[in-house]
Amino acid sequence: MLARWGALSLLLLTLGASAQTAYPTRPVTLVVPFPPGGGTDTGARIVAQKLGQKWGQQVVVENKGGAAGQIGADLVAKAKPDGYTILMGNIGTQAINPSLYAKLPYDADKAFMPISLVAELPLAMMVNPNIAAKTPQEFIALAKSRPGKMSYSSSGAGGAPHLAAEMFKEATGTYIVHVPYRGGGPAVSDLLAGHVDLSFMTVLEASGHIKAGKLRALAVTSDKRVSALPDVPALAEGTLPGFNSISWIGLLAPAGTPKDIVDKIAADLRDVIAADDVKNRLTELGGVPRSTTPAQFAQLIDTDRKRYAQVIRERKITLD
Repeated sequence: MLARWGALSLLLLTLGASAQTAYPTRPVTLVVPFPPGGGTDTGARIVAQKLGQKWGQQVVVENKGGAAGQIGADLVAKAKPDGYTILMGNIGTQAINPSLYAKLPYDADKAFMPISLVAELPLAMMVNPNIAAKTPQEFIALAKSRPGKMSYSSSGAGGAPHLAAEMFKEATGTYIVHVPYRGGGPAVSDLLAGHVDLSFMTVLEASGHIKAGKLRALAVTSDKRVSALPDVPALAEGTLPGFNSISWIGLLAPAGTPKDIVDKIAADLRDVIAADDVKNRLTELGGVPRSTTPAQFAQLIDTDRKRYAQVIRERKITLD
């Protein structure tokens, strides 16, 4: 009898373990809190396709842009915590917005469970080819000669491109008008059309336009050059020593999502990012592929949140 109960208990434990690791058994929605075309969206689509292949289930990318990522992030924050609705957040939604906005529709400290970083995204300082400047120094001189008459687009107020541009303006003593858009795609489109003069956008979303000659990259905002644009100098190289302002993207789940599901997504994502085709694709577009554990990603978010809170405070950056 004891042997029979022991065998039954073992069977139940095995079935329970199988149920826990069966995820996913249906399609997963990956929310991108920005319109199509930006760096967060581009990275999300690369990851979604490969995770879908690995899981044998479709990973549907759903763009929910608006309010600097708050609308999409709020949708995930309030979703059922079962792993079937996850977020491709970025440095803006997770590390900058909590310090820039007096009130968010969710508790930024408690609403999400970090899963893993996906990639670091250096930014490119780009101008429309009609702008005469060929170097950062020439652009600075041009902007100083036309205070308030030049403009720059961003993916939205408070995002990494916005803060990078404001840091650039303060460091160079230039006055360039900010024109925020609802995502990186529209911001780049108006730069291409010549409606604005300058943009700081992720290399991931801009490298195609740069390599095609449709936009001119004057510099990158990382502390060193980016392999996707080897001839483009870093601002820190000589123009603005010490300048370093990049973005990143990463997966998050609603708070309360079972730990075994979070850990499985993180482990599977790690395999996806380590694959040569994904790694090479992200790198050639200008990203730096990098996966983490959930704990490491949580630490990165906390560190960057403190860093940008200080930047926002010291530089008196507002949404006006």
